[in-house]
Amino acid sequence: LVFTEEDTYGLYSNLLFKYFLAEGVVCGHELFVASAKEHPDDILKELPAPLLDDTYRSELGEEATAVKSEDLQDSMKIAWRYQNLPKMEASPTTSTKFGHYYDISKAMSPELFQSIKWHGFYLPEELSLQPEMKTCNMNSAYIRLLQSIQRIICQGGFDGADPQKKQKNILRIGIKSLGSILWGDDICSSDTPEDIHSVTKFLYVLRGLLRKSLSACIITVPAHLIQNKAIMERVTNLSDMVVGLESFIGSERETNPLYRDYHGLVHVHQIPRLNSLICDVSDTKDLAFRLKRKQFTIERLHLPPDLSDTVSRTSKQDLAESAKLLSSGCGAMAIGKKHLDF
Repeated sequence: LVFTEEDTYGLYSNLLFKYFLAEGVVCGHELFVASAKEHPDDILKELPAPLLDDTYRSELGEEATAVKSEDLQDSMKIAWRYQNLPKMEASPTTSTKFGHYYDISKAMSPELFQSIKWHGFYLPEELSLQPEMKTCNMNSAYIRLLQSIQRIICQGGFDGADPQKKQKNILRIGIKSLGSILWGDDICSSDTPEDIHSVTKFLYVLRGLLRKSLSACIITVPAHLIQNKAIMERVTNLSDMVVGLESFIGSERETNPLYRDYHGLVHVHQIPRLNSLICDVSDTKDLAFRLKRKQFTIERLHLPPDLSDTVSRTSKQDLAESAKLLSSGCGAMAIGKKHLDF
């Protein structure tokens, strides 16, 4: 169960949601898409097109050429004592290839959908089919969603108690903007919601369904609207992986030269620890994302050297103050100092 905290405007969390579903299409997995705002048909039509390995390598070559030309220009300005320092590796992953790459500027071709099965859950349509129902302090939207997921797990042969007779497959479940007012939940609109345990009970039952089936689920939640911190703590404890996206749109960091290469920060609040007492802790503490022309990339956040000839003393002080906001992972060089020694 992957829990994604949406950014303020829901732009970049929507991309992660589509990446998860697009990987399922390319791998031949069965999909289940649930939403209360957009129709699942429209969501699937906007999935990014997969990139072939040759195409990806050629684009990487073009980007590498551009980066080398920038480095050549910067080498004329950078101080001599920094020229021999090792270059920071931006990618947090290893050299082994994992998954596929996608072009967000193009939509996935309809031919790819013909080879897979997918199911949609659009809340306005479901509410019109069945009368209002409410049991066990859970609103009717969550009950209907759980019933649909359980039915597909049983009918599709994903139940772990009943071994699959044919070739094994995986069910990928995507639930968008859970907990919003469109789902009939008031945790985002009130400090003291009436159904304070509704989303908690939903996740508890959903986690049980995921544990006993061949399935994986990603959920996006507008966490910035939930004022009750106790709800967020319960949701975090019921999830396997919790990731938050903090966009720079509308904040001071958007115009801060320290973050000029990035569009936001990635906060990894929790890492899966399945079948073990502790989780594998990554050595990368600070991650940032940026939206390129064709790709959404997550990289290590590192402080660039000041290469400008016309940077005033005031702006340098602003950079030093901004650096204090970073955690010790990328600001280790500034420990015990009041400024960044570039």
